Amino acid sequence: MKDHIELSGTGSASAVPDVVRIHAGVRCEGDTVSAALADAGQRAGAIAQAARDHGVEDRDLRTMGTGVHPRQDREGTRVVGYTAYHSLVVTVRETSRVSSLVDAFAGAAGDALTIDHIGLDIGEPEPVLARAREAAFADAKHKAEQYAALSGRRLGKVRRLRDVASGGAQPRYELMSASKAAGVELGENTVTASVAVRWEWN
Repeated sequence: MKDHIELSGTGSASAVPDVVRIHAGVRCEGDTVSAALADAGQRAGAIAQAARDHGVEDRDLRTMGTGVHPRQDREGTRVVGYTAYHSLVVTVRETSRVSSLVDAFAGAAGDALTIDHIGLDIGEPEPVLARAREAAFADAKHKAEQYAALSGRRLGKVRRLRDVASGGAQPRYELMSASKAAGVELGENTVTASVAVRWEWN
């Protein structure tokens, strides 16, 4: 189009993660549905209480799912029992407590405990995302100014601005983290934003 130019830009910003999210759960077997569910519920409750005993607040305990499915014999011809599961996410704001929390969960749930993931995160990502957006806009503007200079034209007012991400116009977060069961190395998390900007083309 002769009246505008539209270019995309990408920017990133990094911050040291300040929370750890533990995806913990239990898997319990029982002869009946109710027995399996009751055992899973009791052990999951014990995990939650262990978290509270280690300073985790209720707002940082979130149930992700619960359910039950039948177990069949080797031939797959008859039901021999049921397996229930209960999963939750525990947000740990004092990262030094991760190792002791995992130990406490093992003591509370026994052999039924599952730890599906221990991940690092930024508790308040908006300030970091704001810096990434600023960098993305600056990247797009730098490209536009370069093309304007090459073509002997000038940029006018911004006419359109939108976040860009694969699958929809939403910010894209890229969280790169590393974690260990016995301890957590914080490193940095990087948040990336992409924007598309349309300027008047004078």
